[in-house]
Amino acid sequence: MPKIGLIGAGHLGKIHLRLLREIPEWEVVGIYDTDALTAQKVAEDNGIPNFSSLEVLINEVDALDIVTPTLSHFTLAKKGLEAGKHVFIEKPVTNTPAEALELISLAASQNLIGQVGHVERFNPAFLALEGKTLNPVFIEVHRLAIWNPRGTDVSVVLDLMIHDLDIILSLVSSPVKHISASGIPVISETPDIANARIEFENGCIANLTASRVSMKNMRKVRLFQPNHYVSVDFLEKQTEVIRLAQPGEEDAQGKMIMPFDTGKATKEMVIELLPIQPINAIKMELQEFAASVMYNQPVRVSFNDGYRALKTACDILDCMNNHARKID
Repeated sequence: MPKIGLIGAGHLGKIHLRLLREIPEWEVVGIYDTDALTAQKVAEDNGIPNFSSLEVLINEVDALDIVTPTLSHFTLAKKGLEAGKHVFIEKPVTNTPAEALELISLAASQNLIGQVGHVERFNPAFLALEGKTLNPVFIEVHRLAIWNPRGTDVSVVLDLMIHDLDIILSLVSSPVKHISASGIPVISETPDIANARIEFENGCIANLTASRVSMKNMRKVRLFQPNHYVSVDFLEKQTEVIRLAQPGEEDAQGKMIMPFDTGKATKEMVIELLPIQPINAIKMELQEFAASVMYNQPVRVSFNDGYRALKTACDILDCMNNHARKID
């Protein structure tokens, strides 16, 4: 049973701690946080040791779970990797793409597991698409949130949109060709609403909107490809597939066939609600991290995946800044 130590006693860190203790594959050694009083209370509430020294905690474990502000990710992960420890880091992987590349190189040189907490990859609505043939030509994304001051130390691109950037990059097997974007601050000092259009070399286009100043919450990705429309609702945990019916296809459980008049002919469309499994996404990602550490298996969201999402997010921010300068 591998030993793991948690770094970070904030809101999300407490959630990680609770779930780690529910996973039999992990032995939770203890917690460390620069806020010693908070760490001590969390440790006492959960009946685990509170380490006053980061180095001592690192020496006692096989792996680290880093749930701290982004600015500290690189330094903490580097210390862990240099000590020969496997590392899980919450998203975004680091503060800059260059830092992420250094972690990728360091982990590879020591054959260590590195995983990034892009938790939407484990959302049951997204997992429902496993086994489906997806080759989207156009992607429409809306991630809208009611104002919450937590996380507003960074742009909405790094706070919210980066979730969907990781999802899109996992779906489109093609390099990014061109990006156009704009965004503005409304309440905070950094952009609170942003829109980005990403063109891929294979012709796929993704249009993303992220806002943290909306009147309602929404987390939807819509995929369009020939004869198919797929809607993934990450918030409501629903996935719907609408496609052309095959010759002779009949109604089946979970499916509904409807005629559509095109003006020239009537086409039959199959509307299917995919089965959704009751999965705790954070718990699943931590379980898979344990399996990767124990059996040297590839992770679902690697440091390289985290780098690609961060690099694209930074390119979007650069584009937004250039757009603002042109307006000025």
